[in-house]
Amino acid sequence: MNAAGELTRDISWNDQGLVPAIAQDWQTGEVLMLAWMNREALELTLSEGRAIYWSRSRQALWRKGEESGHVQQLKELRIDCDADAVLIKVEQLGGIACHTGRRSCFYRRYDQGAWQVTDEVVRSPEAIYGKSS
Repeated sequence: MNAAGELTRDISWNDQGLVPAIAQDWQTGEVLMLAWMNREALELTLSEGRAIYWSRSRQALWRKGEESGHVQQLKELRIDCDADAVLIKVEQLGGIACHTGRRSCFYRRYDQGAWQVTDEVVRSPEAIYGKSS
């Protein structure tokens, strides 16, 4: 078994064989997004040095940035105390992590009884993907 395979044994996978993965900017600490990984995605993330997730909707591996070019280069990998969540510190190429064209997927804040948009679109999804998101 390779080193990545040995590391994945330490993860507490859910009943679907997945673990939540939080992507964080490696320099600023800003939380960029949350996605899911299976064993293969985590092993490939380690071997390729870039974030690779498991798409639950497509039931397939998803290399972050494969369509948009907004690749997440792996800088550091951590697990939490229960080993049931992964933190990946990344360099976000292109400055956009969210499919809505924003820097972060966490662009809404609850304030005075409603969700308020706090971050503007950096680049429209149509310009990124050629279709509306």
